[in-house]
Formats: sequence, structure tokens, C-alpha cells
Amino acid sequence: MDQGQKRKILLVEDDKFLAELCMTKMEKENFTVVLAMDGEEGLQKIDAEKPDLILLDIMLPGIDGFEVLDRVRKHSDPKIAKTPIVLLSNLGQDSSVERGLALGADDYLIKANFTTDEIVKKIVEVLEKRAKA
Repeated sequence: MDQGQKRKILLVEDDKFLAELCMTKMEKENFTVVLAMDGEEGLQKIDAEKPDLILLDIMLPGIDGFEVLDRVRKHSDPKIAKTPIVLLSNLGQDSSVERGLALGADDYLIKANFTTDEIVKKIVEVLEKRAKA
């Protein structure tokens, strides 16, 4: 990927405070950030924006993050279907983590365990790993 080009992150998060914190941090790190407040809007923006990575909450109004993840992985456009997805959730149970990874998430972060710095670091790691693949 061209180093001069900003990488686009789609943040699907219904917690306005957390969304703003994450967006501010990611923009400081030179990412372009697009926000969706629910699963339906997230799916629309995935098609419209074609982000480089999706940071996806699970507990969302309407369509939850697991459903969004499943729909992205089954998308008819192979580029969209392969978009790296990092789940970001308060659901810390092993069953939720396993379900997210089984559905094809690249990683799973539990909100309480990560600072915004660590979230950005994880995004960079996933993008770099994906670029080498």
C-alpha cells in the first residue's frame, strides 16, 4: 500500500464517548476514520467506503457485530469479504471470543482490557500482518 495514502478504518460503535476517543486517537495516527453507530449503518458504509480495516463492536442496536462480521465474510465482493476485522467488545466470555474468531475476525479485543493506544497498535499489527499475507 502507498505510504502516502491514509488507511481508512470503519469504526462501528454505538458508544459515542468511546467512538470519539478511538477516532481522535486513530486520526492522530494518520488514519481516516469513518463512524457507523449501528450494524445496519456499518454494513452500508462497508459497501460505500470499502475500508482497509473494520473495528467492530458486538453489542449494537439492530444487527449485532456477529451478524455484521458474518455478512462481511460472505460478501459477494471478495475484496470486501477479506477486509480485516477486529472485534471490540465488552463481551469477555470465552464463548463470545471463540464465536467471533470462528466467524472470521482477525482479532478480538475486550474494551476493558485495552487503552486507545493499544487498540491503535493492534490495528497497525493486523494491517501489517495482512499486508504481508
